[in-house]
Formats: sequence, structure tokens, C-alpha cells
Amino acid sequence: MVTSNQLAKVGIALLCLLFSGTSYAQQLQKRTISINVNSVKGKKSTVFNECIGAGRANEGLRADWQQQLTTLQKDVNFKYIRFHGLLHDDMRVYTEDKKTGEPIYNWQYIDRLYDFLLSVKIRPFVEFGFMPSDLAAGTKTIFWWKGNVSKPKSYEKWNALITNLVQHWKERYGEEEVSKWYFEVWNEPDLKGFFDGTQDDYFELYANTVKSVKSVSAAYRVGGPATSATKWVADFLSYCDKNKVPVDFVSTHDYGTTSVLDEFGTKKQQLKSIRDTIAKDVKTVRSLINQSAFKAAELHFTEWNTSPSSRDPIHDTYQNAAYILHVLKKASSNANSMSYWTFTDIFEEAGPGQTPFHGGFGLINLQDIKKPSYYAYQFLNQLGSTELNNTDESSYACKSKDGLQFLVWDYTHPYKNYSYNQDYFNTAHPSVAKNLVQLNASNVQNGAYTLEIYKVGCQQNDPYTLYLEMGKPNQITKAQEAKLKQAAAGKATVKQTVKVINGKFKYEVQLNENEIVFVMLKKNR
Repeated sequence: MVTSNQLAKVGIALLCLLFSGTSYAQQLQKRTISINVNSVKGKKSTVFNECIGAGRANEGLRADWQQQLTTLQKDVNFKYIRFHGLLHDDMRVYTEDKKTGEPIYNWQYIDRLYDFLLSVKIRPFVEFGFMPSDLAAGTKTIFWWKGNVSKPKSYEKWNALITNLVQHWKERYGEEEVSKWYFEVWNEPDLKGFFDGTQDDYFELYANTVKSVKSVSAAYRVGGPATSATKWVADFLSYCDKNKVPVDFVSTHDYGTTSVLDEFGTKKQQLKSIRDTIAKDVKTVRSLINQSAFKAAELHFTEWNTSPSSRDPIHDTYQNAAYILHVLKKASSNANSMSYWTFTDIFEEAGPGQTPFHGGFGLINLQDIKKPSYYAYQFLNQLGSTELNNTDESSYACKSKDGLQFLVWDYTHPYKNYSYNQDYFNTAHPSVAKNLVQLNASNVQNGAYTLEIYKVGCQQNDPYTLYLEMGKPNQITKAQEAKLKQAAAGKATVKQTVKVINGKFKYEVQLNENEIVFVMLKKNR
């Protein structure tokens, strides 16, 4: 007897094959990418892997969190990591003596976490927050893990906490190391859910925190306002200029949907129809900095993603991977970093995810299954360090000492009509064939090369579609887990030897909607 799940699996597979089949080649739009190996644009942008997000500090003490980050570092090599909750009660950083009210500092959990981060060659992008209960002026909290969002009850005690903590880092890791870190004040203070105070209250918090950090070393880099949807930037820069408060970098956040805060994943999210919204916002913020007294300040988007909901199924899809490349290519010239939120589904703002694929932010799910978006970052990292001139806006062409690399993608808005992500992405969506991409390279060194091609798209490093075929089980068996990992194994679709003659390389590859193709041409030794 054939089950409905089996029929669904066969149906999705046939649709993917039908829509991507080469029999449609004559209908496809031709797309040509021509490069000259000697025509160099410059160094490849590293904006994509300067920083990555994670949920909260205490999650970083988990073995599985650390194992996943170690894997990610081997494949992508992020330089910094940012997360909430460094000063939260579950890190036991600050308490007060019940009799005297004197502060008690405890750095042991932070030390364990930061020691690990540095051991895998990733530095902290320090976010100061949330408020320790004993230091809080109020009791308002956010998230399942109850981060206190109050102001400090005493700036004398807050300043002493920050000063002593930064001094501890200086003593433990050294002046040279800590001078390479970033110190960000709070998270999204423009949203009442994250900060129980006014804009003026945040500016006061920022000014006190900057003074405390720089009392340890004037070289340490401090910034803000870490706002949602690029808000408060002009006001922040104006306040700091007027009051002579240092700003070493500006930080803010942006998401591709219509809602900016979805604490428990209950809101309907809709992907904005303007495709370049995030990149345009990056350019706007850079312009605000350039017009301010802080022209030398760096710009860090310390959170960004398609959706701000940790229960939005778009995060699990192959369409999300194409969106990532689309935004990063257009935003990289105006930002110093674009910190994807987040690297893992080990993330508990709305509580632990209750199913293997639940729309979590992560590049990796709880079972260590790599999502399509993981490979968008891995492919970017595998590009050579020298970018070549290339007029195609949705691709990179790079070279390294070993050969050439092409990263090509299509980003098409996934749904044409008014739709919510939670409705649309809960079913599989085979992609339609879009382009025949002709890759042309000249002045290539003659000889034998290994050609490798990797894809992300419908049923190509696409475990979520397979999960849907399985009937979206709330829990998966070991056998199902193995199948899902196999579906996301990142294996080459083509691996063959080719010869370059007269310095010319040509290859044609089909590209579907919202698909990514990574081509490596490696010189044989």
C-alpha cells in the first residue's frame, strides 16, 4: 500500500525534475559571465564572515553549541560572535551581599565561554546586557529565559561592574587581544520589550558605559545604538557629538519582513516585496555616519536575516540561502560587517524548538543538520581571496593560487501574491528553471584542472524539503536523521577533469529560481 507521505515524496521529486529539466533549455534566459584572470577588482570582501550571531551567552556553555561552532569555524571562519545575556543571572556575573548590599563579581562562566571562543579563533563582539536582577531598577523581562530589561538602579554600581569586568579581560587576555574586540551597549533599546526606558535613558546608559570601558583603555572600541530597523542612528550621533561622547562604531539591525519583534514566534511574517531593502538601509545608515561628526566610525549590522521570528519556516528553506547572497553582495560596500542572526537553532528566546525544523534562525538545526543557508556562507568562504572584475550582479568570480571559483545565484521573490511565510513555506516549492549560465574565462593558465560543481536549491542540499516529504514529524528517528544529513552533505554534483587550451575556459550550467551554483576549477599538480 502506498502512503500519502510516499506519494508526496514522489510528487515533489517529479516536480523538481520537471521544472529543472534540460528539456526546457530552449526556453531559458541566457546569462553570460565573462572574466579575465588578469583583470582584478581587488580583495574579496570579508563582510560576510566578520561576525555571526548566537542566542545568549549561557547557551554557549553547552557541548553541542560548542561542537557546532567548531564545525562552522572550519567551514566559514567567522572573526567575531555576538550574543545576548552576557550579564544575565544564569551567568552569575553579579550579585549583592544580602546584608551589606556590596557587589559580588563572578567571572568564571564568562571565562569558560570566552576561553572556548578564542580557542576556535573567534573573538567576542561584546554586547553589554541584560541587567543582573540585583542591579536592576525594575523587574520587567523578555523571552522564555527572562532577560531583565531594566535600567541600572545605580550607575555607580553599573560603572564599577563594567570597569571591573573589562579590567578582568585585560588581565586575562592581554591589552593587545582585548583592543581587537568590540563593545556594544545593550540590544534594541528603541523597543520597549528590550529596554524599559526612554531614548534619553539609553543615551545615559551608553555614556556611562563608554566612560567605564575607556577608563581601562582608551583604545577599546565602543559603539551603539544597536537599534532595530536602523532607528535612532541620527539622534544617537547627534547626542554623542553634542555631549562629547566617543563613538567608535555604529551598530543597528535590519530584517527582511514587515515585523521587527516577534518574541514568541506568534506573529505572521511577510517578506518585503522590495528586494533590496536591507542593502538600501545599509547605504542609508552609512550616509548618516558620513554626514556626522563621526565619519571614521565603522558600521556594523549586528543582526540581520530574512525574518525576526525564530518560528518562521523561511529560515529552513533553500530560498533563504539565495536571499543571503543577494543581500550580502549589495550591502558589502557600505558595511564593515553583516552579522547573520544566528549560527545555530540552539536558541531559546521563545523556548527550545519543539520540532527538528521549526523555522529557527540557525544555519544548523539542533540535530547538526546543515541548512541551505549554511552552504551560502561556506561557498563565500571558499572563494579565492582575489575578486575579478565581473559585470554580473548576482555572482562572484575569484581566483586563488589553486585556480578559479564562480559563485552564481538567482534571487526571485518566492511568492508572487500576498502571502505569509508561515503559510507559504510550510509546503514544498519546486523551483522553475531560470537561466542557462555561460561561464567564460580568459588568460587561464593552460593545463589539466579538476572541475567541481556544487548546488543549493530544490532537493540540492535541501533537507527541509525532505523533512516535508517525511510528513513534518515532530520527532525524527535515527534513520530519518541520517537521511536528512545525507541530503545536506554538500557533495559535488559534478567532478571531472577538464583541459584549458589557449588560455580559455568555458562551461555552461543551468540555474533555477532561487538556486545557488558554486563552480571550482582547481589546477592539477
